[in-house]
Amino acid sequence: MFIQTQATPNPLSLMFFPGKPVMEGGSADFPNARAAMNSPLAKALFGIDGCWPATSIIMSVADTGITRVFFGSDFVTVTKSEDASWEFLKPEIFAAIMDFSTSGKPLIMDSNSLDSTDTAIHEDDSETVAMIKELLETRIRPAVQDDGGDIEYRGFVPETGIVRLKMQGACSGCPSSSVTLKSGIENMLMHYVPEVKGVEQELDTEDEDPALTGAAYE
Repeated sequence: MFIQTQATPNPLSLMFFPGKPVMEGGSADFPNARAAMNSPLAKALFGIDGCWPATSIIMSVADTGITRVFFGSDFVTVTKSEDASWEFLKPEIFAAIMDFSTSGKPLIMDSNSLDSTDTAIHEDDSETVAMIKELLETRIRPAVQDDGGDIEYRGFVPETGIVRLKMQGACSGCPSSSVTLKSGIENMLMHYVPEVKGVEQELDTEDEDPALTGAAYE
């Protein structure tokens, strides 16, 4: 297996391409080691540096060089802590991906825990929501995935015109997050969908640290 790497707009994140599909559909974001318990590969990546405790599932991201793992269609994005070195981490990541590839284990133990249909258009969706989902899926998501992350639709508030989104993967920690969220994603949605008045990022509990939030769309 020949694994290629690619830089992302986030200097702390690196994309790894194993040369074959990773996710058959959708994407998966693991913002910390606890969230990775249902994925053998993500768990192995968080375990790099010998920091995965055998008797605990409440490991802090501060205890390891790997702070986030993201699975895309044909890539794995790994985000490291600021004091960790890619020179040390890259060989370990290569080994973890290759070991998983030959293990025969499923990528996700419980596929029901993933929400890969956030932009699926339903019969009860309004025309506005359908247009928002279509733009996210066809125009915005591909650009975000090119930068090693993804975007998840969380809802639209008709009364305020606000679209709620969640950034994943490398996008969650990009230094240019606040600027690109507004100048890229918000401007495009407002241009094509007049009902949209703004975009706000929705945070999960594990993402409340400002250093772990943002968007990358260029």
